[in-house]
Amino acid sequence: MVSLTAEEKRLQEARDRKVHWKRWGPYLSDRQWGTVREDYSATGSAWDYFPHEQARSRAYRWGEDGIAGICDRYQRLCFAIALWNGEDSILKERLFGLTGNEGNHGEDVKEYYFYLDNTPTHSYMKCLYKYPHRAFPYSQLIEENRRRSRQELEFELLDTGIFNEDRYFDIFVEYAKNSTDDILIQISVINRGQEAKTLHLLPTLWFRNTWTWNGKQDKPSLKEVSSDISTIEAFHSNLGKRWLYCQKATEILFIENETNHEKLFGVSNTSRYVKDGINDYIVHEQKAAVNPNQIGTKAAAHYILNVGAGETKIVQLRLTNELCLTPFGDEFNNIFATRQREADEFYQRITPFSLPEDMRTVQRQAFAGMLWSKQYYQFTIDEWINGDPAEPSPPNERKQGRNNEWIHLNNEDILSMPDKWEYPYYCAWDLAFHTIPLAMIDPDFAKEQLILLTREWYMHPNGQIPAYEWAFSDVNPPVHAWAAWRVYKIEQKMYGRADKHFLERVFQKLLLNFTWWVNRKDVEGKNVFQGGFLGLDNIGVFDRSKELPTGGHIDQSDGTSWMGMYCLNMLAIALELAQSNSNYEDIATKFFEHFLYIADAMNHIGDEGTELWDEKDGFYYDVLHLPNNHNLTLKVRSLVGLIPLFAVETLEPDTLAALPNFKTRLEWFITNRPKLRQNVACMETRGVGARRLLAIVNRDKLRCILQKMLDETEFLSEYGIRSVSKYHADNPYVFHANNSEYRVDYEPAESNSGLFGGNSNWRGPIWFPVNYLIIESLQKFYHYLGDDFKVECPTGSGKYINLWEVACELSQRLIKIFINNEAGNRPVFGGMQKFQTDPHWHDLILFNEYFHGDNGAGIGASHQTGWTGLVAKLIQQVGEYSGENQPGEMKKSQVKSVAM
Repeated sequence: MVSLTAEEKRLQEARDRKVHWKRWGPYLSDRQWGTVREDYSATGSAWDYFPHEQARSRAYRWGEDGIAGICDRYQRLCFAIALWNGEDSILKERLFGLTGNEGNHGEDVKEYYFYLDNTPTHSYMKCLYKYPHRAFPYSQLIEENRRRSRQELEFELLDTGIFNEDRYFDIFVEYAKNSTDDILIQISVINRGQEAKTLHLLPTLWFRNTWTWNGKQDKPSLKEVSSDISTIEAFHSNLGKRWLYCQKATEILFIENETNHEKLFGVSNTSRYVKDGINDYIVHEQKAAVNPNQIGTKAAAHYILNVGAGETKIVQLRLTNELCLTPFGDEFNNIFATRQREADEFYQRITPFSLPEDMRTVQRQAFAGMLWSKQYYQFTIDEWINGDPAEPSPPNERKQGRNNEWIHLNNEDILSMPDKWEYPYYCAWDLAFHTIPLAMIDPDFAKEQLILLTREWYMHPNGQIPAYEWAFSDVNPPVHAWAAWRVYKIEQKMYGRADKHFLERVFQKLLLNFTWWVNRKDVEGKNVFQGGFLGLDNIGVFDRSKELPTGGHIDQSDGTSWMGMYCLNMLAIALELAQSNSNYEDIATKFFEHFLYIADAMNHIGDEGTELWDEKDGFYYDVLHLPNNHNLTLKVRSLVGLIPLFAVETLEPDTLAALPNFKTRLEWFITNRPKLRQNVACMETRGVGARRLLAIVNRDKLRCILQKMLDETEFLSEYGIRSVSKYHADNPYVFHANNSEYRVDYEPAESNSGLFGGNSNWRGPIWFPVNYLIIESLQKFYHYLGDDFKVECPTGSGKYINLWEVACELSQRLIKIFINNEAGNRPVFGGMQKFQTDPHWHDLILFNEYFHGDNGAGIGASHQTGWTGLVAKLIQQVGEYSGENQPGEMKKSQVKSVAM
C-alpha cells in the first residue's frame, strides 16, 4: 500500500473531524463592495449604492474583502495586506475595478494579481500582487473605458503605461500552517525597477463588524501587548485569544472597523477612530486618525521599506493561538520549507504521469486558483429585506423587489466562487463544474458544495436551486446530477472510495429539483422545456428569460437536451444505488422511460409535428411558437444545436444482469413502445453481451452534427469549439419584430450586445464548461461505437479518426490556450506583450472566463479559474492516457474510466 503524503494525512484528519485543518483559509473576498448583499437601496442599484470610493470608509454588513487575505471559516477575524507607494491618493487595501456601469463591456477588475499555489487544507499558499511605483491611474481607467464604445477593446491597466520601465513592486504573500491555528506569514517585496523606491507595507488584522448590526453582540478587541516583538493581541468571545507577531514593525496602528458617518453622510460618528483612519494617517499624515491607546477592532503593522533596484525585502509575521517566545528564526523557515516540499509531493501524487513542465505549471496554478477562490459567503434574505434591529429599516420596495420570493434562503458557508472579484458570489451551474477539478484534490469539499446547493436553506421549497444573488430565480442548466455522479466516480477512481451515502443523499434532493423542472418548465406538458437563458446569456436572438417581443414561447433545443441529460444522470445514479438497494430499480425505470419521451420530443412535438431537428441542415434549432399558432424555426447555429450531444449514456451488460427487475421493464418498454425505441441502441459484443446506448442523437444525426462542429469555418477553432458558428460572420441571423431588428452575429471576442450587462458573450467565444461536456460526450459515444465509427476531423481535411481521437484533439486544443506555442507565446495572453515577453510575467497564468474564438486570447473575468479550472482535469487525462496508451489502442475499460 502506498503511504499517504503529509497533505493527504491532513485531509484524512479533517475528514474524520479530528483536526480542523480548514478552519483558516483564503476565505476573504476580493470584492465586497458593489454586491447585492451590501445593496440597501430602493431601486436595487448595487453598483451605485456601495461603490469602491466608499469601501475604505464604510463598514460592510455581510462580509469583508482584502488583498491576498485569509480569515477563519466564519470570518470573525481577517488578515490581508495594505500598501502605499507614496504617490497614490488612497491606501491600496483592496483590488480596484470598473463597475458594470463604467466598463464598456461591463464590470472588470483592473489589477494584476496571481494565485500561484495552494493545498486543499491551505497548509501552504502563495500569491502575487503587482503594485506600481507611480500613482495608480484610477480616474484614467474609469474615464477612458467609459468613453469607449461596446465595439472597442477595453482599456487595460497595462495600456496606461503604469508598468513601463518595470516601475513596480512584485509582492509575494505566502502562508504556511504549523498547526490548525498557527499560521506563518511571509511577505517578499521585490523592486523590479531601476531605482530605489520606498514602500509602506501594512499587514492588517481586523474583526468583521457584526456588533453594529446586532446591537447585542459583544464587541471583540485588538490591542498591542508589551513584548520584544511587536505583537497584536486579538480577543473574540467565540475565537478566544489570538496573537499576531510582527517582525521588526515600525509601529502598529489601531482604529475601529466602523463607518465614517461624518465623512460619508454628514452625521456624527459613533467612534472617534473609524475604518479609514489608517488611510488618513498614512496618506494624509493625520496623526489623530489612529488611536494612541493602541486598542481597536482593526490594526496594521506599519513597515517602511526602502527597496533598492532589483532588491528583495522580506517581512515575517505569525498569527497563532499560542504565546510564542521565539515566533521567528530557524523553526519558522523550516516550517515554510517543509510545507512547500509537502505541496510538491501532494501534486506529484495527484498527477504522477509524465508531463511537460509547462503543462504541469498550468495545472498547478489552475488548482491554486480553484482553492484561492473559496470564499466565506453569508446572505440571509429575511434579514436583508427586513433589516437589522440596531439599524434603520430598509425601503419598503425591497419587499417586492429582488429575491423577495427567496425568504427562506440563509447562507453562511465556505463556497467556491467563479471569480472573487468579478463574481464574488456562488453561481449554481458554475459551481457544478468547479467540483470536477476540486474532486481530484479534495473530494470532500467538492461533495460538500453539491450537498449545500440542495439543502433546505439553499434550495427553494418548490425544488428550484438558487441561481446567483442578482436573481436567485433565474434558471441555470440542470447539471448538478451530472456533477454529483462525476465527483462520485472521480473519488472512486483516484482514492478508492465509493461514497454511496453522498450519492444517495444528493440524489434524494435532486428528485425535488427534477420535479420542479417538469412542473415549471414544460409549458405544454410535451417533454419540451423552456428554461430561459440557461446560463448562456446572450446566445439567442432574444433574451429568453423575459417576455418575448413576439409573444408566445420558445421550445428550446438546449433546454430539452439539458433535461435529457438530467434524466440519464439520474438514471446512472439510480442504477448505482440499486446495486445495494433494489428499491432504486423502480426509480431507475422511471428515468429510463422519461428519457425516451424527452428524446422522442426532440424530433416530434405534439400533433403538429414541430421538429427541433432540421433535416435539411442536419442540425438542432430552437422553435418559436407565435400566438397565432404559427411556428418558426430560429436557425442560429450555436451551442443550442450541440447540447443534444450531452444526453448520452451507456448501460453495461453486467449492470443489467445484476438488476433483473429493471432489465425486464426495459425490455418490455422497448418491445411495446416501438415509436420510442429509436433512441436506444444495442450492440452485441462477443463474450460480453448487449451493451445499450441511450442518446438523443443517433448515429446519422451524430455524423451530421459533427460535420459542422468539426468544420474550422464553423465551430472548430484552433483552441476549441466556438459557442456560435463562424458561418454567422458573413451570414448574420436577423429577425424583425415590432419594427425592431434582432440579430445574432459571430462575435469571437467581447459582445456587442447589452444583454445581461454586456459583460459576457456566448456569440462566438470558446467556453470551457460546454467544451468539457462535448469532450466527455464524445468519449461516451466512443465507448459504444468503438474504432469503426470515424469522422473527418477537421471537416474537409480528408483525415478520418475515431471519436476518442476527436475528444483528444479537442482537449489538446483547449490546453493549447495556456501553454507556450512554437513562438514561445501563450495564446491566453493575446496581444499583451508584457505577458508574452517579460520573464517576470510570462509564467503567471490567467484563467479567463472565456476565450477569443479565433486566436484563443483570454476575455471576460481574468480569474474565473472556477470552470476554466477544468483544464486541470484535461491535463490529467492527457498525462494518463498518452505515451504507452495511445488513444486508438486503448481498452474499452480504460475509456469508460475516463468518460465516467
